[in-house]
Parts: sequence; C-alpha cells; structure tokens
Amino acid sequence: MIQELPLRDRKKAATRRALSDAAVRLARTLGIDCVTADAIASDAGVSTRTFHNYFPSKEEAILFRFETEVTQWVQQLRERPAEEPIWDSLETVVVGIVMDPERDLTDTFAVMALVEDSPALLARQLELQGRVNRIFGEAIAERTGTDIERDLYPNLLQMAAGAACKAAIDLWMQGTSDYANPGELVTEAFRQLRAGIPQPTPLPGGFAGSAPAPMQH
Repeated sequence: MIQELPLRDRKKAATRRALSDAAVRLARTLGIDCVTADAIASDAGVSTRTFHNYFPSKEEAILFRFETEVTQWVQQLRERPAEEPIWDSLETVVVGIVMDPERDLTDTFAVMALVEDSPALLARQLELQGRVNRIFGEAIAERTGTDIERDLYPNLLQMAAGAACKAAIDLWMQGTSDYANPGELVTEAFRQLRAGIPQPTPLPGGFAGSAPAPMQH
C-alpha cells in the first residue's frame, strides 16, 4: 500500500519542484549565465532565502528534475512483473517515458541542450549521472540476479537503455524521422539492440534500410 506523504512534506516537495521548474524556465529564456537565485525565487513566488534552503546553486535546481525523474523510472522498473524479461521491462519503461502525455519532449530536449552548453552544469551533471547510473544499474542487477560490482551485464544494460532513449528523443526532435511518434522510435531502438545492432541492408540509391526484425522466441 502506498502511503500519502504528510501535508508538510507535500508542500516542501511542491516548493522544490516549483523552484526547479522556475530555474529551467529562466535558463531556457535568458541563458544559464544570466539566471540568479534571486530571479528563480521571484519567479517561483518565494524568498531567496527559501531558494537556498532547498538548493545550494542554480545548477542543482536545474538538475533536480532529472534526478527526480530517474528515481521514478527506477521505481517503475522495480514494479514490473518479476517474470518479465529484462529487455521487455526496460522497453516498457522507456516507451512510457517518451509517450507520457504530461511530459513535454521539447522541454526535455531543451534541458539536455542547457547541460551540454554549460561547463558548470555539465560538471554537476556528470556527478549526478554517476549516482543515477548506480541506482539504475542496481535495479537491473536485482531483476537479473547479477552483481553491479562484479558483472558487466547490469552496467552495460543500463547504458544501452539510456542511449536508446536519448537517440530516439534526438531523432524525434530533429523532425526528420518517418516514425509516427517517439515511442515507435524507442521500440525500433530496442529491437535493434536485441538483434545486436546488425548492419543495415543497403537499398538502391545509397540509403540503408532497417535491419530485418528478429525472430520471435
């Protein structure tokens, strides 16, 4: 049974999210270098002191959303049926991420661009990435009976799933894909991963077609 958080904790969580959303919004509009703690606090309707009670820096406020979402994705993975193959579980979770009606992929893509363009954000993101990779890898290790400290498999799998998600989002945001939605791109990415990413079949005119679908087991 899921217990609801006390009202005080729900209010604190809402304030933290509002500050993070304000930081992302201002960074997208003004550029990360022009954003200040005062501006974030004002945009969120709280004091600068309140901002600092929640975040030590604007970079941490921007990256908070990413860390929170990864925690939710790990929880979704842990809630998948125990007998479900790990590839199926990961694909279901990732498709759910990119097809979430409450998620704006344009916003997600913009945050990714902010991180890549800011040395300060990138340094903190790399630290954060190490932490979330560990959490995600541990969840995969639990599902597969492997050891994240000794086995390559959970470490490799979490990196592959993350790469599939990013590749699908990148291609979808470019607007050049023939797929109907980003979920179909993720499904195709996982299909190719399952098949060992075979070399595409050359087509007339110099373009490469999709690799043949793998056999069903």
